[in-house]
Amino acid sequence: MAKGETEKLYDLIVIGGGGAGLSAALFGVLRGARVLLLESTEYVGGTTAFSGGTIWIPNTLHAAAVGAQDSVEQAEIFLHNALGNYASGDAIRAFLTAGPRAVEVLDRETDVKLRPHPLHPDYLSELPGATMKGRALEPIPFDGRLLGDNLDLVRPPIPEFTILGGLMVDRVDIGHLLSMKKSWASLRYSASLVARYARDRLGHKRGVRLTMGNALIGRLLHSFLKRGGTVWTQARVDQLIEEKGKIAGVSLIRNGKRENIRAAQGVILASGGFNRNPTLRKELVPDVEIHTPGAPGHKGAAIELALGVGARIGDRNMENVFWAPVSIRKRSDGSTAVFPHFVFDRAKPGTLIVNKAGRRFFNESTSYHLTGKAMIEANRTDPCIPAYLIADHQAIKTYGLGMVRPGGSGMSFLIKDGYLLKGETLVELAQRLGIDATQLQKTVETFNGHAAAGVDPDFGRGTTAYERNLGDPKNGPNPTMRPLQNGPFYAVKLYPGDIGASAGLVTDAHARVLGKSGPIGGLYAVGNDQNSIMAGTYPAPGITLGPAIAFAFIAVEDALAA
Repeated sequence: MAKGETEKLYDLIVIGGGGAGLSAALFGVLRGARVLLLESTEYVGGTTAFSGGTIWIPNTLHAAAVGAQDSVEQAEIFLHNALGNYASGDAIRAFLTAGPRAVEVLDRETDVKLRPHPLHPDYLSELPGATMKGRALEPIPFDGRLLGDNLDLVRPPIPEFTILGGLMVDRVDIGHLLSMKKSWASLRYSASLVARYARDRLGHKRGVRLTMGNALIGRLLHSFLKRGGTVWTQARVDQLIEEKGKIAGVSLIRNGKRENIRAAQGVILASGGFNRNPTLRKELVPDVEIHTPGAPGHKGAAIELALGVGARIGDRNMENVFWAPVSIRKRSDGSTAVFPHFVFDRAKPGTLIVNKAGRRFFNESTSYHLTGKAMIEANRTDPCIPAYLIADHQAIKTYGLGMVRPGGSGMSFLIKDGYLLKGETLVELAQRLGIDATQLQKTVETFNGHAAAGVDPDFGRGTTAYERNLGDPKNGPNPTMRPLQNGPFYAVKLYPGDIGASAGLVTDAHARVLGKSGPIGGLYAVGNDQNSIMAGTYPAPGITLGPAIAFAFIAVEDALAA
């Protein structure tokens, strides 16, 4: 060991402090292991902290709370139908077996508390084995004050996902906020929420009632730290230490000093995937304008280290990343806000999406992954990047549009800075967008006729249970369609956004990283560092975090049994 170097010993080393890494670290300390969690940035949380925090794990103890009936066999049928020839039977069965056990351990032994939503369909709800509820779990809001000074370790949410300068809200909160003028109960709930936030800001620089992905990270971190786990942030791992044919530790730079850390039982890679790695992007992502809304740490460094010791990246994926349509704007500090359009606007009545020619080109009520995929595929023959999400005045007031809140909050500011484009007529809007005005008028006229009848013969909008759930149940006969009628009309530009990695390190069903001749001893990969069992499909909500937690559980069990 060179002068100035130090060496420490742990049972497990986890590289990456997002949802996958924190889960692995927590499962390790629950088994009595000495665990070191290494994060390259100043925060833990990764992209999970930016996300809705939804976890897709079928057949858990929580399913009964919403009256869901499920089984491993039913979920297996669904995944094999969704993935087709891309399905890996052993890995799918391992996920479906370990997932419910992992959730039960979290519920019984930690502060990670989850709940199912009463209605949260699988995205491919038309397939055999699909369910309308029970598989998608979300974290219960968490009081960040329980973390004390360690609250500063949690990556703050995307500012555009908060209100009042930092108040985090989840779907329950949003429901009450939108109903507070109609319901005394919602008014009281909303007033209490805002009052709590005001009190919290008197003593904290951010909101401390954590929701969605922030709540999941807060709960994982709190559970890990109070059981003696160790977290090092701003620790850059640049070498995997090999001894006697296995990975025995890591070498890293922290506080300007090199440290060699030994791992008696294993090293688990959970650094967030390759999405911000320029070299791997050139190999794995289409060469079109794509914006990444994920956290800054997923640069593929851990994947490159694994490739250096004989690992390989999966090459049997339908897509190498998971997609969502995003809109972008420059913030006042010069940074770029990348806003994912998940559920609140694309499939709402009074909206549609067109390409540069002013034509619709896909079913706007499909999932966000399939929306991004449709943009890229259609762009091969006609300019569809950017596409244009258009809403009439009633729609934007009722549902919002991208960064515009329901009710129209922020419209004037966003029009002024160019994020939101406005036209008193469709012709004026087309001129502002630089698209064919005559064709846009024809498209809207045709769409309006279909919307009045509630049937979309061109693309089948609103035909599945999942798609109808994205619409407005008060709108009929099709909850996703209403004629675009009264101006002004508004639009935002949409681009494909890669929200996670599907391509990652090839592993076996035990999450062991595979080399040319079998598992690389002592090395595991989970989360976006692991080639996804979904193989570039996106059949349900939370299909990144669900397998991440399940395979974190599997990896720890295997490592500590070795």
